[in-house]
Amino acid sequence: MLTFGKNDKCMGKNKRPQRIGILTAGGDCPGINAAIRGVGKTAIVKYGMEVIGISDGFTGMINKEYSELTESALSGILTLGGTILGTSREKPFKRDKGKKELSKPVLIKEHYEQMGLDCLVCIGGNGTLKTAYLLSEEGLNVVGIPKTIDNDVWGTDATFGFDSAVNIAAEAIDRLHSTANSHKRIMVIELMGHNAGWLALYSGIAGGGDVILIPEIPYSEEKISDYLMERAEGNKPYSIVVVAEGIEVPSKKESPGHYIARRINEMTGLETRETVLGYIQRGGSPSPMDRILASRFGATAANMIAEMDYGKMVAQVNCGIGSVPLSEVAGKTRLVDPSHPMLKQARDMGTSFGS
Repeated sequence: MLTFGKNDKCMGKNKRPQRIGILTAGGDCPGINAAIRGVGKTAIVKYGMEVIGISDGFTGMINKEYSELTESALSGILTLGGTILGTSREKPFKRDKGKKELSKPVLIKEHYEQMGLDCLVCIGGNGTLKTAYLLSEEGLNVVGIPKTIDNDVWGTDATFGFDSAVNIAAEAIDRLHSTANSHKRIMVIELMGHNAGWLALYSGIAGGGDVILIPEIPYSEEKISDYLMERAEGNKPYSIVVVAEGIEVPSKKESPGHYIARRINEMTGLETRETVLGYIQRGGSPSPMDRILASRFGATAANMIAEMDYGKMVAQVNCGIGSVPLSEVAGKTRLVDPSHPMLKQARDMGTSFGS
């Protein structure tokens, strides 16, 4: 359930300004620095809070590595890609082999207290937000901010990083059109998206993909081949096939893009090439829309901390910015519904999803 703000409070325990920590975890994406800036500047300028930057995600909490984030330190980072705090994929609640005790969460809790934190802001995707929830269950005050190019965090209509990735992927598809047309080839482009096909769906439609394959929709190699042959015989000498990296393929030794390209060539005889876009999708400066969304998320997180509204994740629902309980987010993934209106609209325009 989406909830909105209460009355502002800015004093932490012992009647002193609140002291908050910020960390970024999981994969990088455009807009993280804008979110850090949104949290930090609002916390400092509006509430007079102390802001601490935790190094390298939860690894920094385990190793007690941090530094103060002043207002001047937050200037000039709005447009930067990556994260000024560093990141890692450390999962503190994952048991190490041969160990019975979970020592890392204990260290995080001890260091949280030693650092005098009133709240920890966790910026990340599904794994990060699950850890944030588990830390809140351990008694820490936590606020989550969702980021991922996959747009697959449950409870929010959008995550920052997604719009930038769509722009990058759509531009790559645009460029493939000219090569495919020049050589009369089928071009297969593999995009990120392990479990959710939002990136492939949006960029595929934006880039005029003829076939779009996403994890949520089972595909038939025969239907794809028949569709491409029909296009070729209908005086459409080239086609663009957009593939999410998470689709099922029989061969574990090949990337989905390479597998699909090989099978199309074998089944149709049409010259086919594949491109794997890779980490280019996650790098570089955030789009204007991601800068705005990340800034709004960050400012809202600071407001929530001032209100002592903990244990929640900032979320966008129906264009409004509010929050949802971390307990409702943890362990869930937002997938493309096979009945999503965009799928019908794309099919109406002749796009194939291989089904």
